Amino acid sequence: MTGYRTIEDLPQDGVALVRADLNVPMKDGEITDPARIDAVVPTVRALMARGDQVVVMSHFDRPKGKVVPEMSLEPVAPALAKALGVPVVFAPDCIGEPAEKAIREAGSGRVVLLENLRFHKGEEANDPHFVKALASLGDVFVDDAFSTAHRAHASTEGIARLLPSAAGLSMVAEIRALTRALESPERPVVAIVGGAKISTKLDVLGHVVTKVDHLVIGGAMANTFLYAEGVAIGKSLAETHLAETAREIAAKARAAGCEIHLPQDVVVAKAFAEGTACRTVPVLEVAADEMILDVGATSAKALCGVLEKCRTLLWNGPLGAFEIKPFDAGTNMVARKAAELTKAGKLVSVAGGGDTGAALNNAGVADDFTHLSTAGGAFLEWLEGKSLPGVAVLEK
Repeated sequence: MTGYRTIEDLPQDGVALVRADLNVPMKDGEITDPARIDAVVPTVRALMARGDQVVVMSHFDRPKGKVVPEMSLEPVAPALAKALGVPVVFAPDCIGEPAEKAIREAGSGRVVLLENLRFHKGEEANDPHFVKALASLGDVFVDDAFSTAHRAHASTEGIARLLPSAAGLSMVAEIRALTRALESPERPVVAIVGGAKISTKLDVLGHVVTKVDHLVIGGAMANTFLYAEGVAIGKSLAETHLAETAREIAAKARAAGCEIHLPQDVVVAKAFAEGTACRTVPVLEVAADEMILDVGATSAKALCGVLEKCRTLLWNGPLGAFEIKPFDAGTNMVARKAAELTKAGKLVSVAGGGDTGAALNNAGVADDFTHLSTAGGAFLEWLEGKSLPGVAVLEK
């Protein structure tokens, strides 16, 4: 990959420290979504095939520099072993003698998983002493956790300055996909940006309107834009204090030649609850006691038409409150159209951030997109045009 060091650039037959993101969702001790575990498997296998002994490190949740037993990575070890098809030895600490002993005794053919990096304050502080302790465990460093690359932590940025370092296969795929979609895309380009708050995506919207030809605004964010245009939105979730900001973004889009798409019709209800009565109305007919919970069928069909005219799609955030049916219908229709066009070779589709993966899984099309990022904050910061410390440090 041009511009970044990859595994091929590293010496082999040593101990390879791999930064993964194994911060997987768990419920009652069971992993509910193994996507982040699956993401690191190709890199670990590639390193083992070269003769490297692989040591995987990750954070889990937010223990804030203290040992919190419920946030141990130990329950993840069996799932990692199953995904890899090789034994995984768990080290009860990520530095010092416990880590060194596990690596020493594991030998070739077995992977070592270190305990939660964030049990040490030095991880998030990027403390030089902690960085040195981590680096002493291996010969080379491979970062395969794009989702943590926006943080300059010991295991994402500091260690890359002490050891020969490279991007793992998952990291390479992320960088390639995002570069292809935002920096050198096939045009026309459409971005779908949804979710609850403009405030968390101001920089994304401000940057994206200068890069794309069409911007679709969905979710509760669309309510704020509708309100800014003088549309009565009833009890809908919105950031009314940001109306002027919404108007500024719209003006910036017009100046850049980017067309903004807002809902023409919406699905409304008096409560956000399973089985509640709902109706579809034009945006100008939302009653004072109703809330907007999805785009209507007319709007969804129009967005499918926009997709048909485009060659590249960037998707971040759902179009409606997809967690409860039937308010997932708009997101589902547009997602399925994007998947259909992608499979037909007519669209490059890149999605990620926040609830996007869950929304596409709900629509049954997560595997049909060109690329689905496992990243949240890092995906957003890339869309904002920011340099990510964990990526920048891997540049040739």
